[in-house]
This record gives sequence, C-alpha cells and structure tokens, in this order.
Amino acid sequence: MMYPRLVARARHSAAEGFAAATIELPGSGDRPRSAAAEEARADLRRALEAGEPVDDEIVDRLVLPLVEKAVPEWRAALDALLSLPEIGGPVGYAGGLIAIGLRLAVVEPRISAALLFAGSFVPRTMFEEARQVTIPLQVLLQWDDEGNDRQLALDLFDAFGSKEKTLHANMGGHTGVPQFEGDDGNRFFARHLK
Repeated sequence: MMYPRLVARARHSAAEGFAAATIELPGSGDRPRSAAAEEARADLRRALEAGEPVDDEIVDRLVLPLVEKAVPEWRAALDALLSLPEIGGPVGYAGGLIAIGLRLAVVEPRISAALLFAGSFVPRTMFEEARQVTIPLQVLLQWDDEGNDRQLALDLFDAFGSKEKTLHANMGGHTGVPQFEGDDGNRFFARHLK
C-alpha cells in the first residue's frame, strides 16, 4: 500500500528532472526487526486504539533508535548517489518520518531544502534540534490524520528555525495527501535546487 504511493511520487519528481531515491527503514520490509521497536509500536497502537494520549516515553522508544539508525544510512546513500557522474547537487529531502528529515536537515550540509510530512510522532527532545534547522522547508500536514498528534505537529512547525518555512494543511487522513501537493513540492524544489 505504501510502495505504489512512493513510486508515484518518485515518478512525478523524475518527470520534472529530479533524481529520486529511497531506502527501506530499519526494521521494515525484509530488514531484521527490533524487539524493542516492536514492543514500542504495540504500545503506541494500544494507546491510539484506546483513545489515550501517547506517552512521550513510547515515542522516544520507537522513534529515537530509528533516527539513530536511519540517518547514517541516508547519509551513506547520499554519498553513493552523489558519486554517480549523472547525479549532482544541490540535494532536497522529501517525505519519510519527519524526525528523520529533521535530523538530516541539521546534520547533512548537502541538503539544501526539505519537504517534510507531519504524519508521525516526534520526540520532544528533538524540538531543540528543530530550532537549528535553517534550510527552506515545506511541511505537509493531513488535518484528520488519526495517528498523528496535530498540535504536536503544529508546535514542531513553529519550532523550526528556518526563515522560509511553509505549512500545507489538507483535510483527510494519513494517506489522503492531495495529488496537487506533488506539483507544489516540485515547484518548491525547483525554487531551491535548480
């Protein structure tokens, strides 16, 4: 269900002249699972199904290890891609878990602009990192995303230190991002990468 959406986004970006790549998250697809992450994911699911607030400790257990593993992998993928003669910079980052994009925006100087999806929980400890983000940002927020803390997403957007940051809020659930957002994302990257 996620892969057709990713393929469509990648093809849409490629049609505009951008190279696009993605990597599987640690613990996803055929990658080895983490018992700690599976337990945190189950705790998150239980809280959401019960209509309870999601405890910061659950978010930390689930997201922080993922960020610690994924960000070096993304940087290595970027090294490999930029070593190809047909691919050059500047670089944009789009999608994925917003906490991964946030960390990459802080630590990866080759990323010149980022389009982030506010559809996942972010550890409150990362809000200080958000203040260090200075690249142009476009953040997509699905207003009715049942698995997302809308106020937390708005607070995170406010915390970003970027002088140029735009929030696109659309009605609908997690997978209901309107197709026109792909065109807006391409225009955003064209302004900052071409």
